[in-house]
Amino acid sequence: MINVQIEIDSKIVDPKINQISRLVSEVMKSEGRADAEIQLIFTNDNVLSDLKKKYFNQDHFTDVIAFRLNDYNENKVEGEVYISVPQVEKNAKKYDQSFDKELARIIIHGSLHLLDYKDGLPDEKLQMTKKEDHYLNTLIWKNIV
Repeated sequence: MINVQIEIDSKIVDPKINQISRLVSEVMKSEGRADAEIQLIFTNDNVLSDLKKKYFNQDHFTDVIAFRLNDYNENKVEGEVYISVPQVEKNAKKYDQSFDKELARIIIHGSLHLLDYKDGLPDEKLQMTKKEDHYLNTLIWKNIV
């Protein structure tokens, strides 16, 4: 069973909770995972900036940070995905995308990180972007995004 819990900063506009849960579930199932406990936290720049400093020793804003809470070798995925809504809004404008589509991309991106996909090297980033595009196109077709 895939269980997605969502926490939303009360100052941030309410994302579409049902769509978000379905989006994460579809990515997990498509990647061969049927058992997951995932928490998505929609918050602000300061929270992600603090996490970036504390866990990655980097001092800059980011749109998403994902933490796998159990070993990547385990079939069950346990993790947390932190999303900076202000950064998603900036990215949507920068890349001329709707907020919903950019948010979906970031949720997919964070979900892929929980599955041990990386984006630090150019080849890794290219593979991850291809996966994101694939899921965006598939899930738009299924009316999830």
